[in-house]
Amino acid sequence: MRDDTTLHLHIRCWTATTAFFLISLGCEAGLTEPQETTPPGQSARERSDARSKETNAGSSKSGEAKKVEMGKNVWLEVQGDKRRVIVQAEVCLREGMLEHLMCRKRTKEHEAILAADVDARDIHKALILAKATPGTTVKIQDDGTIIPPTGTKIKITLRYKDKDKQVKVPGREWVRDLKTKKSLEYDWVFAGSYLIDNPLEKDKPPLYAANSGDVICVSNFGEAMLDLPINRSKNNAELEFEAFTDRIPPIGTPVTVILEPVLEAKKLEKEKDPFKARQESQKEKKIDKLTSPPNK
Repeated sequence: MRDDTTLHLHIRCWTATTAFFLISLGCEAGLTEPQETTPPGQSARERSDARSKETNAGSSKSGEAKKVEMGKNVWLEVQGDKRRVIVQAEVCLREGMLEHLMCRKRTKEHEAILAADVDARDIHKALILAKATPGTTVKIQDDGTIIPPTGTKIKITLRYKDKDKQVKVPGREWVRDLKTKKSLEYDWVFAGSYLIDNPLEKDKPPLYAANSGDVICVSNFGEAMLDLPINRSKNNAELEFEAFTDRIPPIGTPVTVILEPVLEAKKLEKEKDPFKARQESQKEKKIDKLTSPPNK
């Protein structure tokens, strides 16, 4: 049974337990810094300021991305203000009808191009740390009306090796519209899936529904983590997708899946200027009061 409140609590827990990883972004994995002593005539504050200047200068020169492992085959990559999620997968299907771009390994390889040996929760929490916001999975109203998935738009790029050459392509190019024979026209959104009580081990943490296989979908699933923001239910015969065989490398080819949240300009502006964000929030509240109908 879906419980959005429980899901949000667990998301906060995931984020809290992994936030300390961000501290290590400026350090090399597996290394600790030696203890420093304050040189004569230099205060601890002066030493700290000097180190900060050196670190910033080094970072600006190198411009290197820092990677933090979030779980098996899942990393958060940070480079300046940019954050993205890296997932290691492999090709498991090159032709036939599709329900997924990527599934969890040993679940739905018969209808997905890629399979990844991952816990989808690790991808979920990495996307949150990359500033993406989960929305809602597909909803079906009582009258049969379908409300498409929502959430932060996620740009997907696939990277693999072709002989001695590195190749990068948009994830959409491996999916073809069965009717138009053109590649997929839409980007995915971070629908966010949901949590469900473990019926066999009730004392264990809830199960994450997307781990059943619905990690990156091209058909709308209520369990989807990433889904298309369109009406692409299994019953919609007008919109069906297949593997774009000519563009997909051989089965077994390792593929790096890059997930980049596409953040709204307004959100980015608020993050860069917290004071301005507070002013905007107060302004919006005043407008709401003025436009809201009086209480009866």
